[in-house]
Amino acid sequence: MKYITYNEKTNVFSLRTNHSMYQMQVREHDTLVHLYYGANVGDTEITHRIISLDRGFSGNPYEAGEDRTFSLDVLPQEYSGYGNGDYRINSMEAQHEDGSDALHLRYECYKMMEGKYSLKGLPAMFGSAEEAETLEIVLYDRISNLKVHLLYGVFPELDVITRAVRIENQGEKTVTIQRAMSMEMDYPNKHMDFIHFYGRHTMERMMERLPLHHGVQSVESKRGTSSHQHNPFVILCDKATTETHGDCYGFALVYSGNYKCEIEVDQMEQTRLTMGIHPYHFSIRLNTGDVFETPEVIMAYSDAGLERLSHIFHDAYRSNLIRSKYVNTPRPILVNNWEATYFNFDEEKLFQIAKAGKDIGLDLFVLDDGWFGKRNSDYTGLGDWVVNEDKIKGGLPKLVERINGIGMKFGLWIEPEMVSEDSDLYREHPDWCLRIPQRHMNRSRHQLNLDITRKEVRDHIMGQIFKVMDSCNVEYIKWDMNRSVDNVYSMALPAERQGEVFHRYMLGVYEMMEQLVQRYPDLLFENCSGGGGRFDAGMLYYSPQIWCSDNTDAVDRLKIQYGTSFGYPISTMGAHVSVCPNHQTGRSTPFETRGVVASAGTFGFELDLEKLTPEEKELARRQIREYKETEHLVQTGDYYRLTSPFKNNDYVVWQFVSKDKKESIVNGVMLRNEANPHIHLIWLRGLEPDQYYKDMASGAVYTGAALMKAGIPLPVGIGDYQPITFRFERQ
Repeated sequence: MKYITYNEKTNVFSLRTNHSMYQMQVREHDTLVHLYYGANVGDTEITHRIISLDRGFSGNPYEAGEDRTFSLDVLPQEYSGYGNGDYRINSMEAQHEDGSDALHLRYECYKMMEGKYSLKGLPAMFGSAEEAETLEIVLYDRISNLKVHLLYGVFPELDVITRAVRIENQGEKTVTIQRAMSMEMDYPNKHMDFIHFYGRHTMERMMERLPLHHGVQSVESKRGTSSHQHNPFVILCDKATTETHGDCYGFALVYSGNYKCEIEVDQMEQTRLTMGIHPYHFSIRLNTGDVFETPEVIMAYSDAGLERLSHIFHDAYRSNLIRSKYVNTPRPILVNNWEATYFNFDEEKLFQIAKAGKDIGLDLFVLDDGWFGKRNSDYTGLGDWVVNEDKIKGGLPKLVERINGIGMKFGLWIEPEMVSEDSDLYREHPDWCLRIPQRHMNRSRHQLNLDITRKEVRDHIMGQIFKVMDSCNVEYIKWDMNRSVDNVYSMALPAERQGEVFHRYMLGVYEMMEQLVQRYPDLLFENCSGGGGRFDAGMLYYSPQIWCSDNTDAVDRLKIQYGTSFGYPISTMGAHVSVCPNHQTGRSTPFETRGVVASAGTFGFELDLEKLTPEEKELARRQIREYKETEHLVQTGDYYRLTSPFKNNDYVVWQFVSKDKKESIVNGVMLRNEANPHIHLIWLRGLEPDQYYKDMASGAVYTGAALMKAGIPLPVGIGDYQPITFRFERQ
């Protein structure tokens, strides 16, 4: 069955997945208009919703002649340009050599292919001929002879459609691209809500739901990263949409740098959404024959609520975005020494933490910041990726051999994109950082951004890191990035190309990460940017997990991990048990509760294991054992948000269900207890109604229908922040 079709009589393109359909049409004057995106409605072509009227102050293209009803200002377009009578937010802007900036993109041709298109140097979903189909539609501007290739990838079984744009200059003159969105989506009405995920360092991806209003709403980042402040994943949904009911649309940008998602409700109460690279400090000069490709957007539609939408993204990422062998393989459970020691350690202290980890059943010891150069504080050493043998006597090979000798794997923290002013690298190559001539540099964490746009910089840094890794058995890397990109100017580029620095920087980072994963294919690779500052689909192409937040407080993590779950698989969230009082909040929560929250992610520990009490060590052993028994549910199961931490101040509960419906775990936290308490019921989801499920703790047996329709009572205990745990198996 072909999932992409073209009707030559009506000029309608139809893209179908198992449960969704996307349509567009070539109409008058070779204009490509958007018709429909939503539930699969069969063979009907949704051409009847476009009604042309004479709209005052909405101009008409010259070729329309005396037809005042044809205006690009009100038509739902597939990909709009600037300067053609459409005054709404648009997808593309370009400046020509004569200083003009008009673009009139007309339909030229199309091509269909088996399999999924690819993008040069950019992360994107992948798909074989059996998994995906590609549609390429070419638009052109007849004056500049710019060709704009609209790329669509259709994954029928995943219910996903991807979009990207390839811009090609076939003209004789240079054109400067000033705006190039990856996609545009026009809706016929404004009666929707906008869900986005805002935040800050240590409190990322807080969910916010707002009604659409007239004018423009946007989320964006100009920080050189996808950022802690906003996330490049958004949802549009009907006002009545809930977790289990209603229409909703998800859009995820597969990019880790500057981006912008804009939504405009226009004069006709139509809604337009665009998403792609932020136009700020962005310009790409295309000489004759040059090509520029935009990052990819992954789109999904659900008519069964937000829960189903999340499942679509989770499954798509796990099967056709994340490439690591660890996407479905049990991952080593680690202990990271950062909150245990910070910069104050020696090789014996590190070994003792590893030894204590082995004693409670851990698999991996991770050495965090401070092992290189003269790195005794965050003021020095970045860029000098040579082992500090004053702190680690005998060097890393000796330490790693010792740790491997007790049956523990070894992992290492790196921050390849940064340099300290107090470093040998900076003293030798001050021009190797981003810096604006004749201006003082902005510092952050007292470090500077290396000019990753330059190949000699990338080669030097990765050469140092590879030398360290090749000297010993490193089986895990945590790649950190602890400041926003600033002082944006490259000494290696001419003035007219400085607008390319942000994007070239991101391409350089992707190239470095690709070198890492190709050189060490069995490496467990975890991304990090001060925690969740680059938690995006682009990073997941290189690493199967991302450190979710530098905030390890179990109560704060309930909101952080809840918001993250809407667009990202639970198995991608790095989550650790840390010490109390917590280092970020000062809050104390029970050890069991910290384990329950961390088990809704890639489970690990981040504390001084030598200081655990005997009781805590026994609890840790049990947590590790139980997580290994249920890890497959976290990695491959379906995730259900049974309550929202933004709406419920008493308890937060979530659930995993295996794909075959045979197993389920329900976890959560009782946030606040009262005297003479209420009995709270929780209703499970995702089970087989007519099958029997055994509560493995109590031995009680229920039908799936009883658990989902009648509910089960939450435990009654004493004290705040008490853990909630259930485990069910089908009989």
